[in-house]
Amino acid sequence: QVRIVESGGGLVQPGGSLRLSCAASGFTFSWYTMTWYRQAPEKERELVATIARAGASTNYADSVRGRFTISRDDAKNTVYLQMNSLKPDDTGKYYCNAHHNELGTDFWGQGTQVTVSS
Repeated sequence: QVRIVESGGGLVQPGGSLRLSCAASGFTFSWYTMTWYRQAPEKERELVATIARAGASTNYADSVRGRFTISRDDAKNTVYLQMNSLKPDDTGKYYCNAHHNELGTDFWGQGTQVTVSS
């Protein structure tokens, strides 16, 4: 049974930091590209950061590049998102996605809420 569980969200003041975690089980984690998405109220879901198998490459949305860092620990089946210098525009629900291009499979978590406000 596939499970993806995000954690680490919360309320933080502008300029603060949070570290999100995404714990996966039920599939071969190391085979998958892992991506964080976010969705703000009344907005489309957008890609935040992605990391390829074995951390071979990473990519970031322009709005978070230089402030956020994605990493993975394949031994723990976990992907992280370190978020620094948070802004109110970073507010939203953050979702973890596992994608395998060749198998055509996508798994999603339920999301964790991040609110940046003073």
